[in-house]
Amino acid sequence: MDWLTAEGSWLSRLLLQRSLAGIYLIAFLAVRNQFPALLGERGLTPVPRYLGHVSFRRAPSLFHWRYSDRLLRAVAWTGIVVAAACVAGLPERGPLVVSVLAWALLWVLYLSIVNVGQVWYGFGWESLLLEAGFLAIFLGSAETSPPVLVLWAFRWLLFRLEFGAGLIKLRGDPCWRDLTCLEYHHETQPMPNPLSWWFHRLPRRLHRVEVLANHATQLVVPWFLFAPQPVAGAAAVVIMVTQGWLVLSGNFSWLNVTTMALAIAALGLEGSPPDLSAPAWHQALALAIAALVAALSWWPVRNMIGRRGQAMNASFNQLHLVNTYGAFGSVTKVRREIVIEGAEVAGPDATWREYEFKGKPGDVTRRPPQVAPYHLRLDWLMWFAALSPAYAESWFRPLLEKLLLGDAQTLRLLRVNPFPDAPPTVVRARLYRYQFTTRAERKATGAYWHRTLVGEFAPPVSLTGRQS
Repeated sequence: MDWLTAEGSWLSRLLLQRSLAGIYLIAFLAVRNQFPALLGERGLTPVPRYLGHVSFRRAPSLFHWRYSDRLLRAVAWTGIVVAAACVAGLPERGPLVVSVLAWALLWVLYLSIVNVGQVWYGFGWESLLLEAGFLAIFLGSAETSPPVLVLWAFRWLLFRLEFGAGLIKLRGDPCWRDLTCLEYHHETQPMPNPLSWWFHRLPRRLHRVEVLANHATQLVVPWFLFAPQPVAGAAAVVIMVTQGWLVLSGNFSWLNVTTMALAIAALGLEGSPPDLSAPAWHQALALAIAALVAALSWWPVRNMIGRRGQAMNASFNQLHLVNTYGAFGSVTKVRREIVIEGAEVAGPDATWREYEFKGKPGDVTRRPPQVAPYHLRLDWLMWFAALSPAYAESWFRPLLEKLLLGDAQTLRLLRVNPFPDAPPTVVRARLYRYQFTTRAERKATGAYWHRTLVGEFAPPVSLTGRQS
């Protein structure tokens, strides 16, 4: 079955593995730093409570065996160590079975986290990493020829990711069709970065060019991923350049870098050490995986071409294999931000001090930070909560209670705690409209934002009850 291997793609395989391992490393670091505060035994939405009414069949996870914060940290550190080893290429230098087991372990551990992650792990890039990580199990080691069918499965994943995102825009917000979406998006995206102010201030004509380029890259270019070289490689380069533009203009966790990693499979990079081979069992396994991907592709294909509307970032099975993708089918036109404040005493004479988050806008003079490819989960959920309080029903009140208690692990999720000596007596949340300053305002004040009070998001509360 030599036709199932692609010796000339050895370099592509190596770069793809290193890139995905690096993304796994970032993902497990985020688990280590944030999971206990969000989902731990004393978290905002505790995993043990969730597992009490969710079966293993519905959400396969090692934590159905038992959950503790100590076990969670062990899982996170195991993922960090194994991912770092894969970045260094250590498993690939050993027997093929070692490489398979290392990548399988990463996938099982992260699947166990995502499947109990509730709203905090409801992002499309979680499923994307799991699907790409599953395919990486079968890429082989340094001593084997890369399986061509697995590399084509990566191309198919990239196609679905890009084409699905293009379709949902074309079917969604009219601003994508009249080419005006990017007049708003850079300002209203979930988490702007240091260059977002500058991108927002580009001339309107350039914003229209951005939208046209996006449509071309997501709706036309992906078809060429299946063409012979060098056409497929050129299509991959176009996608990588477009994703690089998105990295420069915003913070989208590891979505963009994962997309660029997937494009490596279509680059057609030449270079291979001599005398590579692949055992028959590995070739047969690659063939079986290709058949599985083909069978499971029915659901995302039907989702893309169906007339009943296109689901966005949906998994059709509990293992997050062969998913459907799409982002920003609608674009928010007005940016609203929740600002949480605390005071030492309640009443009209209260002096309110603001909590500052690590990534989301707060202090109008602070330059938006570069966070991606790291993912600040609480900051992202705060953006959704500002769109609708329904997004925060399960966790916002517990968050306020943790601040009133001065909970250390919750406070570590924040950038600034305005009450370092003792927690406040009362906290509240207010809703503001945020807008980027004009060039003249920026020059005069140094501020990146100006904000206007919209109203109350959550009334003042204390540990003894609501304040008047």
